[in-house]
Order: sequence, then structure tokens, then C-alpha cells
Amino acid sequence: MSVFSQWYTVSSRIPQGSILGPILFLIFINDLPEICATEQDTVMYLYTDDAKVYSTVTCDSDHLHLQKVIDHIKEWCDQWLLPLHINKCSHMSYTSRLSIDTAYHINNTDSVSNIQKVDQIKDLGILYDSHLNFKDHIQEKINKAYSMIGLIKRNFIHMDSRTFVMLYKALVRPHVEYANSIWSPCKKGDIEAIEKVQKRATKLITLLKKLPYQERLLQLNLHTLKYRRLRGDMIEVYKIAHYMYDKSVALELPRNVSSTRGNKYKLQNHSFHYNFRRFSFAARVVNVWNSLPDWTMSVSQSVSQSVERLTGHGT
Repeated sequence: MSVFSQWYTVSSRIPQGSILGPILFLIFINDLPEICATEQDTVMYLYTDDAKVYSTVTCDSDHLHLQKVIDHIKEWCDQWLLPLHINKCSHMSYTSRLSIDTAYHINNTDSVSNIQKVDQIKDLGILYDSHLNFKDHIQEKINKAYSMIGLIKRNFIHMDSRTFVMLYKALVRPHVEYANSIWSPCKKGDIEAIEKVQKRATKLITLLKKLPYQERLLQLNLHTLKYRRLRGDMIEVYKIAHYMYDKSVALELPRNVSSTRGNKYKLQNHSFHYNFRRFSFAARVVNVWNSLPDWTMSVSQSVSQSVERLTGHGT
């Protein structure tokens, strides 16, 4: 066992297959978020080798503060010999307005490089747009789900219910459910377009093809996708309310301490002017969560059962 590997020069990145490499890299960049601590209302999030900086920009001074953070990041990279890939850097504004005229740049030793402004960006499999309506993301996932339905149809001519359910849950449904707490649709057209995926998929079974949609769901022991999104939201709220997530990164849901009715984890209700706040996770879950009885707060399965009663078993 007393054998050592040869020395190799690594100019950048992490060697493929390295065990300690990712850990050492995380230690190496661990102090990078401290750069944002010097500027007000600016936060940095790290995930593997990606860094994202967030700030509220409402005036020119906010714009200058964010540019200062970018300058500090460039100085940190120069100091620790970790060059930035300019072509992979981009910035995006989330706003209800038509457009915001903002521009940011990275100062190099001999030139100034403008950071590309984009209207859409994909982060951890979710396509975000500047208005947070997720229309393009929903359409992309619907198209992917339909391609999986076509794959099943071409390879499985005769299917029984058990085989279909396994294939559907493994290959189709995850595409229209992944991270839906973030992009859950609020428009009727988007809701119907997503539900149509399951309607078409359940017609792959010849014996059930002519039955109404609700009858097919009963035969297959499936719920509507709309119900599953609501159920998933309630389970997420349960986890947040019972501190099952790390408090430093979990979404904060203010409690309604003044009310004596309903469950003891009742949430504070707020009114919003814009749809991208009104139909966001923290806002849309309040009314349904507050309507749940107190006995459902003991275990998450009780929450799920109570949602079924409220929605008529998802039908």
C-alpha cells in the first residue's frame, strides 16, 4: 500500500474522479460570500462552482453598490488566481416593468468587459424569466413529457394498468412535477395544458381509453396533477413550520400569532399588487394551510389526508 501517485500540474478546475478535490475547492472558495457582507442588501449564494449575487435595485445608488460587489469579486479572483470566464457571466433583472436599463461590467487589466444581460436563465433545471411567469419553463417540460409518452407508446403496444403506472411515474410525471413549488402555474391555460399531459398518457391503456378522465384516474389510483401540486405545497409548509430544513436557507413564513382559531401553526396573510408575488409559494399556501384543522399538524401524512378531504380526493 506504500505507493504514491505521480505529481501532475493542475492549472484550473478539479481533476476528474478526485475525492478530496471537491472538498478542497469548497474550502478554497468558502470566504467568497463574505465579500457581499460589506454592501447592504446584497447576498451571494454558492452551489458547486457557480456563484450568484442578488440585490434589490431601485435607484442609481443600488446599481453602484452591486457594481462594487462585482469589482470585489474580480479582485478576489485575481488575488487567488481563479480567473473568471467572462462568457459564462450574465446578469438578469426580475421586475414587473417592461424593462430596466441596467449594465454591469468586469474590469480587466487592459480592458473592460460588459456582462451579458439575459431575459431567461436556467438554474438547477428551472427556466427563470424576467417576469417570473415560468411560461417557457412550463412549455419546455410539457414538450419533454410528451416526448416520453411517445417513447412509451412506441415501445409498449399492449400495457396493463400496473405496467403503465410504473412507466408513467418514472418517465413522464417527474418532468411536470420537478420543483413545482417554485413554478406552480396560476393561469387557467397553463393548468389545463399540464393536466392534458396526464389525460393523454392515461389513454395509452386500451381498456381505459374510452372512459372519462376521472374514471381513468380512479382505475389507476392516480390524482390530478393540480391536486398533487397543492398537496406538495402543504407538505413543504409542514416541513418549514416544523423546522425540518436548515433555518439559514429555509423560506421564512411569518406566523399569525393574533388568531386563536385554526391550527397553531397558522400563517400571516398578506396582500400583494402583482401576480408574481400573489401566486408565489409563500402567498398562495396561506389560505389553504390556515384552513387545515389542528389535528393534522402532528404528522405530514395527516396533512396530506386533510388536503384530500378539502379537495374531494384530488378529483
